[in-house]
Amino acid sequence: MEAIVQTKYGRVRGTTAANGVCAFLGLPYAAPPVAARRLRPPQPVQPWTGIRDATAIGPEPPQPRFNPEDAFGLLFDPAVVGDDCLNLNIWTPDVGAVGLPVVVFSPGGAFRFNSGGSYDGSRFARDGVVCVTINWRTGADGFLYLGDGDDGANLGLLDQVAALLWVRENIGAFGGDPERVTVFGESAGAMSIGDLLSMPRAAGTFRRAALESGAAHHVVPADEAARIGARFAEALGVPATREAIAQVPVTRFLEAQARIEAELVASPDPARWGAEAVASVMPFHPVVDGDVLPGAPIDRIAAGASADVDILVGTNADDWRFSPVLGGFIDQITEDIITGPVRTYGFWSIAAYGLDARAVLPHYRAATRFGSAPGDVLAAVMTDWWVRVPALRLADAHAPAPGGTFMYEFAWPSPIMDGRLGSCHALEMPFVFDTLDLRRRQMMGGALGDDPPQALADTMHRAWVDFATKGEPGWTRYDLDRRAVMRFDATPSLVDDPYVAERAMWAGLR
Repeated sequence: MEAIVQTKYGRVRGTTAANGVCAFLGLPYAAPPVAARRLRPPQPVQPWTGIRDATAIGPEPPQPRFNPEDAFGLLFDPAVVGDDCLNLNIWTPDVGAVGLPVVVFSPGGAFRFNSGGSYDGSRFARDGVVCVTINWRTGADGFLYLGDGDDGANLGLLDQVAALLWVRENIGAFGGDPERVTVFGESAGAMSIGDLLSMPRAAGTFRRAALESGAAHHVVPADEAARIGARFAEALGVPATREAIAQVPVTRFLEAQARIEAELVASPDPARWGAEAVASVMPFHPVVDGDVLPGAPIDRIAAGASADVDILVGTNADDWRFSPVLGGFIDQITEDIITGPVRTYGFWSIAAYGLDARAVLPHYRAATRFGSAPGDVLAAVMTDWWVRVPALRLADAHAPAPGGTFMYEFAWPSPIMDGRLGSCHALEMPFVFDTLDLRRRQMMGGALGDDPPQALADTMHRAWVDFATKGEPGWTRYDLDRRAVMRFDATPSLVDDPYVAERAMWAGLR
């Protein structure tokens, strides 16, 4: 059945399912970033006449393509690259409703990939919440920085702000309340939300935030980002100006981006690329440019930015096993590698993350759920550096604020690959969205095995719904006296301060 809604820019036609949930797909929240708008901040949508079709997922921004079979069918992306790529998708229980809570999801992808169309928000709508998923620009397209005076920094973050402003203006037509918006995201999407919490331009666009396996630490200093930008222009063979780079065809643009990434891996010299890019192997991600991002996000949050926002933050127990296990190199990691210099035999060591290997090895050998093999130890260290320690520091920084702070850990392990993935990166997504039944037609569906626990999805999805609806996910607040963490496993339970050792080991390190 059809559903028609009047937005600020024109009428749109969506579809209505048998359960009454209405879906509106591929709605533009900004003008196509092409021609004079290429590599520039998002511009307003141009109104249209007639009724715009919104029954199919829209195009996504320029990005590398991946073969889902390379990741055991764990990755899912039904969209294709196209000009009108700054779009979003909406699922609502009732276009005639008033004042429903709203969730806006920012997808991950290592700041290289991004596809809001890879997620199905219909179960949020079924449970009385309007769900929005968004696209935003990634890679050099979204995070190229050319130094002082560059007015195009952090376009990927500005895209997300533009989407939130569109939601504020239009979500009432879909039954949502613009004053009850919760942003949530995973991986690079969660890191983006950590940035939004600190950004003056995002202030007031959301009331709550849920960050899954990403927080407010992974940003690039301006001088380091400028060096990378200069090398990118050099690889393209054009002057280091936005005007010149914007003239480069998308195919050649992505080829140069891949070349920069390959150079970074082949020659990880902090003096050339900067410490953040070397450790993260992400040459293009959010930049502390002094304008869009006025300062380090975690510092601004600790100083009171978004103090009134309710925050839910957490990680997966084995987040960073994803790459070494799926990549097949976890068993190639040796003792010499993890105790050696920053990069040994082509692999990062524990030293790459700022730790003294000899000092921390006893803890990690005892704490990992997979034994004391060097690859398992390094994966645990990477989990802490990438997501767990940033999540802890965000929770600690926000805990004294008026807004509520809640923390979780997802610990259900994937049964595939003889259980070696553990509770890896992004595995929680089908549980949060309550889409276990979609199996491989979703991100991480191939990791669920034959009989994933629906009861756990019921519990976790309900926590996100309750958080969006009333700011309380269903467990004790996290504060500096009681660092309470909800552990989502076969039998979810509340635990107190399970990361004492990690907090001590990483003290003083970024």
